[in-house]
Amino acid sequence: MIRRILTDGIDAFDLTRIDVFRARGGYEALGKALKTMTPEEVFNEVKASNLRGRGGAGFPTGLKWSTLPGDGRPRYLLINGDESEPGSFSGRMLIEKNPHMVVEGILLAAYACQMAASFVYLRGEFYEGAETLAAAVEQARAAGLIGQNILGTGFSQEIVVHRGGGAYICGEETAIMESLEGRRGHPRVKPPFPTAAGVYGMPTVINNVETIANVGPIILNGAKWFAAIGPEKSPGTKICSVSGRVARPGNYEIEMGTPMRELIEEHAGGLLPGHTLKMILPAGASSACVLPKNLDVSLDFDSMGAIRSMLGSAGMLVCDERDCPVHVAYLGARFYHHESCGKCTPCREGTGWTERVLYRMEHGQGRPGDTTLVEDLVRGIGGRKCLCLLGDFSVTYLQSALGAFRDEFVAHEQGGPCPVSAALEVAVR
Repeated sequence: MIRRILTDGIDAFDLTRIDVFRARGGYEALGKALKTMTPEEVFNEVKASNLRGRGGAGFPTGLKWSTLPGDGRPRYLLINGDESEPGSFSGRMLIEKNPHMVVEGILLAAYACQMAASFVYLRGEFYEGAETLAAAVEQARAAGLIGQNILGTGFSQEIVVHRGGGAYICGEETAIMESLEGRRGHPRVKPPFPTAAGVYGMPTVINNVETIANVGPIILNGAKWFAAIGPEKSPGTKICSVSGRVARPGNYEIEMGTPMRELIEEHAGGLLPGHTLKMILPAGASSACVLPKNLDVSLDFDSMGAIRSMLGSAGMLVCDERDCPVHVAYLGARFYHHESCGKCTPCREGTGWTERVLYRMEHGQGRPGDTTLVEDLVRGIGGRKCLCLLGDFSVTYLQSALGAFRDEFVAHEQGGPCPVSAALEVAVR
């Protein structure tokens, strides 16, 4: 079901203005926290809510914060707003239309974890979002909510908005720190993990934009309120970005646990008239496809994992019978080959070979045995053989499509036009 928390009033009011945001209860959570709660109490409230990261992995936010060492070194908060996953655009919406909710969440997290400073790393192409968020930061500063001695409580915090160079790899938690520090966005060897040695070698918490936006409502309404929304192990809401072959593509904030069928058929308007569902990529190009037989799965981290897919950032790409799984695989392979940083051999070489073979198959140049060759490439790239997960992400959809639509891959080995496209041309005639 639709449950508006992060998107409440987002289309009816200009929430980029601090006066409008505050008139609707904005920054009340910050005042409550700074004036009536200790940092430890704010931390414990977030931990008790069981808020899980909305960026992909679903890791418990409070547990991540608890791994910060208490060794006296400066701590940093880094907000990952890179959002380069094809099909995902929820973070962009929050940054452009509800930036003060993001700012308030940052300040609360910084207070709870006693951060020295906070950074927001935005995808390079998010020019409008960067301008909007920077303006919100300055509005908050003018109101005494950022800077020194915030609200006269002795708490101080600075927020730096930084635009990246437009590389997908910079969404990875260590590559984003390399880029922020002015170097090429290459993943670091782990361990050490960011909470031990992150930005400038200091303990760093990295949270997604949607994750941090939830902190304000949790502090304002309480952990029990948040934990009562949706499933016990995946509480709260999730903004799902739905695109592809649906009548009403867009962002939909739903309660965790809402059936995928309800999201697609009711909220997104269902498939376009006269067409049938073929598959859904629930977390963009990096996720295993969900078939129509699993359309009633609950949209939460554990239920999606149980069907061997993932909720991830919930960038849902909907495909109907007109979409060729080989063509979808080729587009994904081309994307990942282009975005590979080239540091790891399986990813650098494997994504290139995969793109070339799939291009051949999709463009009438297929050869007998190409499907088996693609399966060999999947095994050679996947399985945590690379420093980061880009290699695994590049073959996750492909592996699932080979299982569900292997006959269509084999049909492409014969050369000639794509069988799906050819069949559609005949049907149209």
